[in-house]
Amino acid sequence: MIDRKLLALLRKDGRASLSALAEDLKVSRGTVQNRIERLTRDGVIAGFSVRVTEADDPHAVRAIMMIEITGQKTLAAIQALRGLPEVRALHTTNGAWDLVAEIHADNLVEFERVLRGIRAMDGVSKSETSLLLTTL
Repeated sequence: MIDRKLLALLRKDGRASLSALAEDLKVSRGTVQNRIERLTRDGVIAGFSVRVTEADDPHAVRAIMMIEITGQKTLAAIQALRGLPEVRALHTTNGAWDLVAEIHADNLVEFERVLRGIRAMDGVSKSETSLLLTTL
């Protein structure tokens, strides 16, 4: 239960001090430090990063792309997609689509280049893309 609460607090503010986390969790600072070290060592916490707002660049394009893969090409498609810097995250899913890619491009020209490249990949049989307009 403490680990789940700790992870929720870190998702909200990854820069929170150990003391502040300990106070919120009503445990010692050492307990928080030990749990973060264990969660990191066990791979539950993959790392810490900075989230930047996309609003600073009015030309940036963000989208979600659903992808259908044919045959036994899923692993090759995943490797190819992970190699694209514009693919910020890649997820497997259930239902009609096999993969969901989060795409970030500097502008529409780059975005179109990325879409064409993904659609031309071996094994990609169909895709559907939705632009992300506003993050709430």
